[in-house]
Amino acid sequence: MRLHPSELYFYHSSSQSIDKQTKAYAKSLTKFVNEIDVIKEPITATQWDQILQKLQLRAKDLLNRSHPDYQNQIAGKDWDDEGWLNILVKFPHLIKGPIAIFRNKAILCRTPSDILKLD
Repeated sequence: MRLHPSELYFYHSSSQSIDKQTKAYAKSLTKFVNEIDVIKEPITATQWDQILQKLQLRAKDLLNRSHPDYQNQIAGKDWDDEGWLNILVKFPHLIKGPIAIFRNKAILCRTPSDILKLD
């Protein structure tokens, strides 16, 4: 994944209110915000793997475990690393919050102001 140093990559779901608020903070960091709506623009398993490496997290760490889709289709099953990546591909709406990558640092934003930690 080739990243431009002055561009902030913002992976989000446009249907989430926290994502909209976080996007406003993102635009305060740089005028170059590359928005990727994970619902409308599918992310491949390889791309998810690269994002996870930057975040230093596991795929299951990104997922909202209280969501009904997680409870009905994912919980209680034994998944390998590839299986977890495929879950992210198939169920991107389960991500806890937006993900921002800026200047080779990445963060999962649990609150809108978390993105300011990238500055």
